[in-house]
Amino acid sequence: MMGPLMEMLGRRTPLILSGAMGTELERRGVDIGLPLWSANALVHQPDVVLQIHKDYIAAGADIIVTNTFRTNRRVFKNANLPDRSRELTTKAVQLARQVRETFPDRGILIAGCIAPVEDCYHPELVPSENVLQAEHSELTERLAELGVDFFLVETMTTIREAYAACAAAKATGMEVIVSFTCKKDGTLYGGEQLTNAVTTVATLQPTMFSLNCISPRYLTPLIHQLKSVIRNLQSPIPFAVYGNIGKPEVREGKMIRDVDETEYARFALEWKNLGASIIGGCCGTTPEYIRRLADSFARVS
Repeated sequence: MMGPLMEMLGRRTPLILSGAMGTELERRGVDIGLPLWSANALVHQPDVVLQIHKDYIAAGADIIVTNTFRTNRRVFKNANLPDRSRELTTKAVQLARQVRETFPDRGILIAGCIAPVEDCYHPELVPSENVLQAEHSELTERLAELGVDFFLVETMTTIREAYAACAAAKATGMEVIVSFTCKKDGTLYGGEQLTNAVTTVATLQPTMFSLNCISPRYLTPLIHQLKSVIRNLQSPIPFAVYGNIGKPEVREGKMIRDVDETEYARFALEWKNLGASIIGGCCGTTPEYIRRLADSFARVS
């Protein structure tokens, strides 16, 4: 039976994914100190999370992502804090659902975010397979119960964690996107090749593969790598892409970014022409980035 994601893709493509949450919280003055990072806002300023979701939908997003990148129980253990994973995961989904209700005519989908259980850029900290299975299963089952539409397993930097997270998400019977981040040569931060990662995880039959949190300047050749592997799968599947713009910095009172909104929209058109089924934004992107690419797609559709 076709799920809500593929049903929506059957009606139009590309779908537009919302932009960054963590860096957007920071841009709006919210504390995103580690290890809780974006989860801090669920405790102290949930109204800002709600407004960010709302702004992305207003900008043209078809899909918003739950602010659950850092609501797994390991985060609280690492912070020497009481476990609030259930409470904050619930809060994150409630906020997304609350915002969706204010756009009843848009048919917005909610993606349940599943991130690495440790730090994305420290693959040496990835725990054992048994631990990965237990912790990813806990979060995916919780998100499924709370009513997300599908799972976005994102910013994966090792094959074994991507596999474990995808397996846990698939066990719920829901659709799953698996998104990798890697260096510009196609090497995951764990040292493995993107092509091998896709081939391995493809045995679980995810709904879609994706690339995220990579500079748009490097994404096109990586998309070609991804497409070449997907074409050779027994059952080829769609792909998504959402790049970062470098971490914004303020210098002399001005925001410095590696890629501005206009350039990002040009890159997004390139990804659309390469066949991306979902396009959005990762770290550093704002509602204005999503608005620009939505406008760009409208002009050429």
